[in-house]
Amino acid sequence: MSVAKTILKQLGGNKFAAMTGAKNFVDCGDALSMRIGRNKTSSNYLKITLNMMDLYDVRFSRVTKMGSERSVTEYNDVFCDSLVEVFEKHTGMYTKLF
Repeated sequence: MSVAKTILKQLGGNKFAAMTGAKNFVDCGDALSMRIGRNKTSSNYLKITLNMMDLYDVRFSRVTKMGSERSVTEYNDVFCDSLVEVFEKHTGMYTKLF
């Protein structure tokens, strides 16, 4: 299984995509990138990368129509079981129904 598929599965898979409006998933080898829906921080792009310590680096940013990145927020060395928590805390969106 590729790293990107594993990351998506840890986030919640199709339920994550439905709840957050995530789309345009891209497998970047050791990372997964995607567009995300409206949220409290106005971030519209997310990239989660597996680092050398077998932890994740999570990068939220705002990508303009011209392709430039603005307002980048990064969380480094995130454990796999904390990915959902970091996402929910940063965006204010839930990843699943309770």
